[in-house]
Amino acid sequence: MIQAYDASTNPLNTVEWLFAAMECTHIGAMALSIGTIAMVDMSLLGIGIKGRTAAQITRAMETWTAAGFILVITAGLALFSSDPLRYYYSPTFRFKMLLMLAGIIFNYSVHRRVAIKGSTPLVAKVTATFSLVIWLSVIFGGLFFAFTAGGY
Repeated sequence: MIQAYDASTNPLNTVEWLFAAMECTHIGAMALSIGTIAMVDMSLLGIGIKGRTAAQITRAMETWTAAGFILVITAGLALFSSDPLRYYYSPTFRFKMLLMLAGIIFNYSVHRRVAIKGSTPLVAKVTATFSLVIWLSVIFGGLFFAFTAGGY
């Protein structure tokens, strides 16, 4: 027999500080992963670290970017477990997840190819701008969810 989910048994809902700690981990990991991607984007836009190419920055940051993604997804799943129905029924949350998936796919395909193999300045700038728009949208999606998602 399948039992209904009981949120009162989740440590994130019963240990006073745990949800806040997981939220801080989630936000910090998001800053790490998006920050390292933004460093590459700034380089592609011609306003990044001087003396280093986008390819060099990408290679130097790829472990940090991946570590950030692993942490943000792990912490995000833990947060989701605290009230899955609230998250599931929120259009803002679903939109954020769609953008996050699109951002990860874009980052490890088009963005990476343009940064490592090089391209025309126009393609580099369009790629960087699109990347920044996706990731800023993910951030704002998370903020909108946090401040607007009451009940379901």
